[in-house]
Amino acid sequence: MKHYSVLKSELIDGLNIKPDGIYVDATLGYAGDSKEILKRVRRGFLFAFDQDMEAINYSQNELSKISDNFKIIYSNFEHLKEKLTEEGITLVDGIIFDLGLSSPQIDEKERGFSFMQDAPLDMRMDLGKEVDAKMIVNNYSLDKLTDIFFKYGEEKYSRSIAKSVVKERQKKEINTTLELVEAIKKGVPFKYFITNHPERQIFQAIRIEVNDELNVLTKALVDAIMMLKKGGRIGVITFHSLEDRIVKQTFKKYSEVDDLVKGLPEIPDEYKPLIKLINKKPILPSDSELEENSRSRSAKLRIIERV
Repeated sequence: MKHYSVLKSELIDGLNIKPDGIYVDATLGYAGDSKEILKRVRRGFLFAFDQDMEAINYSQNELSKISDNFKIIYSNFEHLKEKLTEEGITLVDGIIFDLGLSSPQIDEKERGFSFMQDAPLDMRMDLGKEVDAKMIVNNYSLDKLTDIFFKYGEEKYSRSIAKSVVKERQKKEINTTLELVEAIKKGVPFKYFITNHPERQIFQAIRIEVNDELNVLTKALVDAIMMLKKGGRIGVITFHSLEDRIVKQTFKKYSEVDDLVKGLPEIPDEYKPLIKLINKKPILPSDSELEENSRSRSAKLRIIERV
């Protein structure tokens, strides 16, 4: 099972790992980052979250080769706070979020994440969920499809693509990824389709909607900040501008003095920033990493510390 963890050394170094600390990998995947954390927490403990049983089974085996100081929790990181509280954990030394799809998820065509291979329209990270891509594509209204294509895909032809999808599904249900690609193709000028690949944006939009990714991320980031010990760190790797914007805005909000009290000679404790930015600008992949793995080209890493 080949999975390449993007910006791995930058992320792990940025965590400032303590050997006796408690760490959380909110996005376990195929354990690329978790293995590096586990090697460093000899007297500490690692909690890892995932909602993909295939990834969990693989990672359980991989991590067991390093040490027993870990527990994998089958859950979306949306429930980070409550699941850790159930384990008796209220404060941690570090948390990482690697928000990219793992390579095996993309490459395993049956999951329906890729627009380049024919597969059932699915896109669920958690296969136990009811709502999948097929349900959205065939049941959402024209306005709702337009809205998610524009909001989550930032696609300028959102309306005409949505119209094309509605028109095609009236003839017959859209069941596969390539049937959806065909519908997208009919909704844009041919030259635009060839040069801009709007299917990439539309698939992203549907995947975000299926998994409610942006709302989940917003909630989880705030919970993560609140659960950090003083000096604890959070590292987040994003792969598209919508995610990065949420991370940037959340970190900005909690790293600045509240407007209400700005300019006061003495700032009350409850209005002081909770975190500081470790890197003002996002850390980007090196040229050598880009050569090694083209999927890393859109990755950005942001790190904060609780103060």
